[in-house]
Amino acid sequence: MSAISRQTIVAGFLPLLDCALLAVAARRGFAEAEGIELKLVRETSWANIRDRISVGHFDVAHMLAPMPIASSLSLTTLAVPMRAVMALGTGGNAISVSGDLWQEMKAQGAAEDGDPLSTGQALAGVIRNRSAAGAPLLHFGVVHPFSGHAYELRYWLAASGIHPERDVEISVLPPTVMADALAAGQLDGYCVGEPWNTKAADTAGARIVTTKEAIWPGSPEKVLGVTAKWAEANGDLLMQLIKVLMAAADWCADPVNLEELASLLAGPEFLDCPVDWCRPALQGRLRFDAQTEVVIPGFLSFGGIERHCPREEHGLWFYAQMVRWGQAQFSESDLGLVRQTFSPALFLKALGSDGALAKGGRDAGSALFDGQIFSEQTLADHIAGYVRQS
Repeated sequence: MSAISRQTIVAGFLPLLDCALLAVAARRGFAEAEGIELKLVRETSWANIRDRISVGHFDVAHMLAPMPIASSLSLTTLAVPMRAVMALGTGGNAISVSGDLWQEMKAQGAAEDGDPLSTGQALAGVIRNRSAAGAPLLHFGVVHPFSGHAYELRYWLAASGIHPERDVEISVLPPTVMADALAAGQLDGYCVGEPWNTKAADTAGARIVTTKEAIWPGSPEKVLGVTAKWAEANGDLLMQLIKVLMAAADWCADPVNLEELASLLAGPEFLDCPVDWCRPALQGRLRFDAQTEVVIPGFLSFGGIERHCPREEHGLWFYAQMVRWGQAQFSESDLGLVRQTFSPALFLKALGSDGALAKGGRDAGSALFDGQIFSEQTLADHIAGYVRQS
């Protein structure tokens, strides 16, 4: 295909392992083979990603999964209606704490394997002891107020008997500075995507205490975000991009390509880090600390329609957390907007699916680590329960 007929798509991304689909599509020929010039622009914060796609600097973006919802509901600055047209993978986050805090948690019986119930209960014990001694609140970091990280951290804390608004402090920092903030003593812990937990374990004496995959198995982390306006004006091109990214996803999922993928992502254009920081998450063998490796199948997963199809149920879980923590007021009209934002329709149309997969996944619900099952049918009960717990 000639350069004249090639269509350009500008995509913003942050340096995290789950930018893999965009990186592979652009640098391993998948986009070019389909007549797309995929221009990638690395950004430094999620706020920049949000602002630049809202004003048209980016056509599409590697985005936090709840961010298109927050924008569609006008909960954030420069808000415009957005769509999460595909998930860019599942899993990929972990919660890390300082070496000192980990020793306190171990003394309270924290499991070594990252079981969230055990580590959460141990942290609750530490917090009770610190409160009795008059010690300052522990300080945790997340990457954005409207992020899976923020909601996973808060869900884990709350399910463990720790109130996120009263018993700890939570601040927002860019992913790339989390490990340095922990090393400097400015944070006691954080929730972030890889490889920035591995960096802290290698360089700051940190310890991974649990993972997204343990808290909410099989859940989406980043999505391909796009404004509703751009999607409506470029529907055919967007469906073509979805097919390109799905081909890249299957390439990423093939173990034969692991080393090439790790090297690509570690390079200066993307994460600009040692390749050894990228391997653990891609292999599902995390270094919880300098001495401890834990095998976590599916820690960060790519490939297959079921992993990348947007699900209304997932969007509704994020919305329920927004309501739970006072970021949004519940309304029936908002439910419609959330379903529209996380609709699988365009994704399934691009891949020629009849929609059975999306319907089956939605009806099955989502199981969380504390035994709760979240689905569209249980949404009202969850929100009522959250209100009672507050």
